[in-house]
Amino acid sequence: MRHALGWWLCLMVNAHAKSVNSKIAELNDQMVNAAPQFVTRLAESADDIRCAQALRYKIFVQEMGADGPLVDHDQGLERDAFDKHAEQLLLLDLTRDPSDQIVGVYRLLDSNGAHAAGQFYSETEFDLSSLVQSGRALMELGRSCLHADYRGGAGMSHLWQGLAEIVRERQIDVLFGVASFHGTDLDALAPSLSLLHDKHLAPKDIRVSSRSDPQISYGSVADRVAAMRNVPALIKAYLRLGGFIGDGVFVDKAFNTTDVCLILDLARMSPKQASMYGGSR
Repeated sequence: MRHALGWWLCLMVNAHAKSVNSKIAELNDQMVNAAPQFVTRLAESADDIRCAQALRYKIFVQEMGADGPLVDHDQGLERDAFDKHAEQLLLLDLTRDPSDQIVGVYRLLDSNGAHAAGQFYSETEFDLSSLVQSGRALMELGRSCLHADYRGGAGMSHLWQGLAEIVRERQIDVLFGVASFHGTDLDALAPSLSLLHDKHLAPKDIRVSSRSDPQISYGSVADRVAAMRNVPALIKAYLRLGGFIGDGVFVDKAFNTTDVCLILDLARMSPKQASMYGGSR
């Protein structure tokens, strides 16, 4: 009887162990299946562009309260007149439904696209004469956004790697674009804006300036840690790469943002910064 009971207990323990192992294997499979499988590529079709504009709508319009003359609220699309002259760099997660795989977007506008459009998008807010007249190869970055489920993870890194490949292939010298603080209360944003103006103002040869002249009380910042904490993550990322900001800001009422112009001169990047970005040319 004792041996029979021992055999029965061993059988039950083994059965339980097999059940636990099975559950662990099932969970591991689920984790593997749930892990994003990222791919970056340029938009290849009108449907790609439409999906990119739909993601932009979710983030800029629904999350941030933006609006504009070409925003299509019925179709849920954020778009403007520059889209047809620009390229859309897409981040896809292949584990998602094929109709909903685009989870990140960067809009790219080079000098040829800007010529076709009549100007760079940033020129609606900033005087870019120092850049445009420099004779250097320029690329404007805009409409950068990431699906809420992928923020804080590896998604942005993959998007940057895709961008770095394009920059190397096309031998781009300077990246620039408008980057935004949410909201238009300049008093609330003054500490962060003052810190950026004091520590990260662009050198004169690449410095751009705002076309508007909002009254900003630049001054000493008592709590620099708090001021930098309130700087949006994308701006901080470019600063870590050696980026600069232009002079002044532009208050965009339609997008409910306060904009600065970021400039990244690749020739000024240190080897360490270049490796962070994706390797030197």
